[in-house]
Amino acid sequence: MKKCFMFLAICALVWGIAVGGAQAATEVQWWHAMGGVLGERVNDICAGFNASQSEYVVKPVYKGNYTETMTAAVAAFRSGKGPHIVQVFEVGTATMMAAKGAVYPVYQLMAENGEPFDESRYLSSVIGYYTTTDGKLLSMPFNSSTPVVFWNKEAFKKVGLDRPPKTWEEVESFSKKMIAAGVVEYGFVTGWQSWVQLENFSAWHNVPFATKENGFAGLDTEFAFNSPLHVKHIQKLADWQKDKVFVYGGRRGDGNPLFSEGKAAMLMNSSAYYGGLLSAAKFEFGTSQLPYWSEVKGAPQNSIIGGATLWVLKGRDKASYKGVAKFMNYMSDVFVQAFWHQNTGYVPITNAAYELTKATGYYEKNEGRDVAVVQMSGKPTANSKGLRLGSFVQIRDILNEELEAIWGGQKTARQGLDDAASRGNKLLRKFERANK
Repeated sequence: MKKCFMFLAICALVWGIAVGGAQAATEVQWWHAMGGVLGERVNDICAGFNASQSEYVVKPVYKGNYTETMTAAVAAFRSGKGPHIVQVFEVGTATMMAAKGAVYPVYQLMAENGEPFDESRYLSSVIGYYTTTDGKLLSMPFNSSTPVVFWNKEAFKKVGLDRPPKTWEEVESFSKKMIAAGVVEYGFVTGWQSWVQLENFSAWHNVPFATKENGFAGLDTEFAFNSPLHVKHIQKLADWQKDKVFVYGGRRGDGNPLFSEGKAAMLMNSSAYYGGLLSAAKFEFGTSQLPYWSEVKGAPQNSIIGGATLWVLKGRDKASYKGVAKFMNYMSDVFVQAFWHQNTGYVPITNAAYELTKATGYYEKNEGRDVAVVQMSGKPTANSKGLRLGSFVQIRDILNEELEAIWGGQKTARQGLDDAASRGNKLLRKFERANK
């Protein structure tokens, strides 16, 4: 906390902040889904922008979780009372793109309001998810994360292991070694199972999650996550439960305590959980890249992002959008991004912020904090630049249901993934018909 405010104080001096004229300023509303400490960091960023000039005041408003925030913004827009900016998670991208007349694309916003804008300064693996086919940015990346492996260094050391596993084969052997020695109860636990074990698994192994470049090349896409490789992987996880190599802990971050309490040797979840784990874990842990199956040629490729971006909605006073454009540029500032990255666990969205953080020696003092950036730094392929699939919020629920049936022994991996693909494809066809 002290570091956070020290950073803002330094920025204030560097930028020559002058507070004043706030009463006459134009208000810009930003609805977001960042609660707790993350919400405090959002408030810090807005306070910095508001103090840096006197024409505009950005007002951050917490609206609940991702689904609640997006739903509230859509409803408010329809009633003519929508915010200027809304934070939408990555699986809502196709839905927002289909909202004709509601979205003010970022590249258009910047051009029409005279703000300098250069897409090349952003990490390609971050903005690729949110651009048009010709590379124009639709929404501004904000809290971008990717799944990583958190590993209990002390547990590993007790059985003579001084590094994390690189492959899934090593995940199995390392886990069994620690379990047999009584060091831990479980090998690993995963969070956000569809995102980590299917979506990112596909990108990391450079295989399609869905046809048509995972939906980027057209709405007439179909799911491909029931391939032999996917089936093998998911069946392995199901089988590993018998030996406690794998334990299912819940859909989001529910299983994190199994790691932070020392019961599981490894956790595969969002890099954004780093700060929370640092507070909860009473042991030294490291951060490493996702494992891959050694038999797959070309693996590992690159992981894909999670988190959310800032979408600009139409329907507000025309003059206020100049303030929105200024705020978008402020959000991309090298110091703001370095602050956000270092105080949250999310990745910086610009190359400059990453290089600045590296130059200060931050990664040397905080081993593993650059893993997420490095893991996403490979040049994305058609299989690894992300997903653009309609109704994916509901489809994720389907995947969760089917995976839980597999973990529970009600279905084999083949049956569960085939059923998930069939159910998901029906929603894709419905979305396609509605958005031709």
